[in-house]
Amino acid sequence: MPDQTAAPDTATAPDTVTGPDFATVPYDLLITGGTVIDGTGAAPRRADVAVRGDRVVRVGDPEPDARAVTTLDATGLAVTPGFVDLHSHADFSVLAMPDAEACLRQGVTTLVTGNCGLSPFPNPAAEAPADPAPGTLGGGGWADLDAFAAAVDAARPAVNIAPLVGHGALRTAVTGAARTPAGPAELDAMRALLATAAEQGAFGMSTGLIYAPGSFAGTDEITALAAEAARRGLLYATHMRDEGDKVTEAVEEALEVARASGVRLQISHLKAMGPANHGKVRTALALIDAAAAEGLDVACDVYPYTASSTRLTSRLPDWAMDGGTDALVDRLADPGTRARVLDDLRPAVGRTFLPEGVVLAMTGPGRYSDRIGDSIADIARDEGVEPAEAVLEVLAAHRGEVMIVNHAMAEDDVDTVLRHPGSAVASDGWVLNAPGEGHPHPRNFGTFARVVGHYVREQRVLELADAIRKMTSLPASRLPLPGRGTLAAGQIADLVVLDPEAVADRATFADPWQYAVGVRDVFVSGTCVLRDGHTTGARPGRTLRREPAAV
Repeated sequence: MPDQTAAPDTATAPDTVTGPDFATVPYDLLITGGTVIDGTGAAPRRADVAVRGDRVVRVGDPEPDARAVTTLDATGLAVTPGFVDLHSHADFSVLAMPDAEACLRQGVTTLVTGNCGLSPFPNPAAEAPADPAPGTLGGGGWADLDAFAAAVDAARPAVNIAPLVGHGALRTAVTGAARTPAGPAELDAMRALLATAAEQGAFGMSTGLIYAPGSFAGTDEITALAAEAARRGLLYATHMRDEGDKVTEAVEEALEVARASGVRLQISHLKAMGPANHGKVRTALALIDAAAAEGLDVACDVYPYTASSTRLTSRLPDWAMDGGTDALVDRLADPGTRARVLDDLRPAVGRTFLPEGVVLAMTGPGRYSDRIGDSIADIARDEGVEPAEAVLEVLAAHRGEVMIVNHAMAEDDVDTVLRHPGSAVASDGWVLNAPGEGHPHPRNFGTFARVVGHYVREQRVLELADAIRKMTSLPASRLPLPGRGTLAAGQIADLVVLDPEAVADRATFADPWQYAVGVRDVFVSGTCVLRDGHTTGARPGRTLRREPAAV
């Protein structure tokens, strides 16, 4: 059933929730002596936090006679709401990694999935889901959200999953992998699948307009589906059509979709790729601010790194992916067609595609599986070919299934987007445990800790209270997630106890398989999942669902 918990008005929420037996029954949990950073951006304050069941019932001065089943001394530590990761791909990994230790070690208690147009539902033809493939954003396949949620809940994750539905999944279910416009009948079919997802509790729809098959959709198709999302009160999150030379035009397209449809807009992981485009995030943010001033509901999110991570096929011209990866492999086997792909790829080399910065993160078995951690430039040099040719060789050898880490962003751009008041922190990750196979992006293990340790404590890009807001109430408000995102009486007891002076990300690009440090305790719905920096084995998470809007 949809998650129907209601958030109190944080401006007027009482310090204590009262009831007939509260004076005689002890609290289940009492956190004493800590500094509460409540997620609203308000100044930190010393306060005790009391929990009964899955709810915070009191935030305030110490009670001399207070009793609790469990009392934790948080003197010298901060107590915050659980962090909400607004942009995750954990729907492709949570069944294989339900303990989600990488999340808990950072204080993350809720993951928003179904981003970049990718979701493991709807797949009306699905009879049984395939094995999840957490390294490649593949695997899975459920008929609808109900079926996916049942699988997640049966796995008993340690964290909550808040699902979006992916436009790529909608399109694949209706038109397959063909590079073709959606006609009226196809649009109606996609609308119907979107409506079903909304009725089953999805929080929004996402697009991945840089990836096939989402890249095959025109603005009219996206606007039509966004209008359906708006009618049903859903958020629209977009990985825009371009994050390099045409990043400004991509922002303008996203805003035009919002204007035409009335949908609430979330621009995913705002960035500018390639040295020629560094600095364009300022223009993008100015466009977002102007749109907000005219009344659009628009915001963005960001991860605190200068490298992205994605499929290597995303570097290819759009037409090369017509029909999916199997069709791509056939094209690469044909000398004439391969030459066309090569010709279209070359102009990006050195501009938005930096061979020395494109590092193999994961492949299946094949010729280059021993080159994980090496760059395309390394491979090109070793084989005596140009970098664009090396890309095609790697893709052909692994049938198009290659994940990369892509170093192409500027630190000043990351700082600029992080400082913007409307930007939420999000990981764009999917690897939930360490160690594992491949060479994943360190954001899987360090995003939230890096913001507190590097960007607050070391670089002073943000104040701590604002950083916590960007990881709690701001992302929660975008869905919205009732009852989560702030620390107040009446809210769900997703709680974190951390040491602001010790929180740090340890994962690096050279050595990514390392958990963050400095988070001591984590609670999900009042259940302790991390105690003294170690997982407890408890897995109280579940699929959260939005109450469907009346239409």
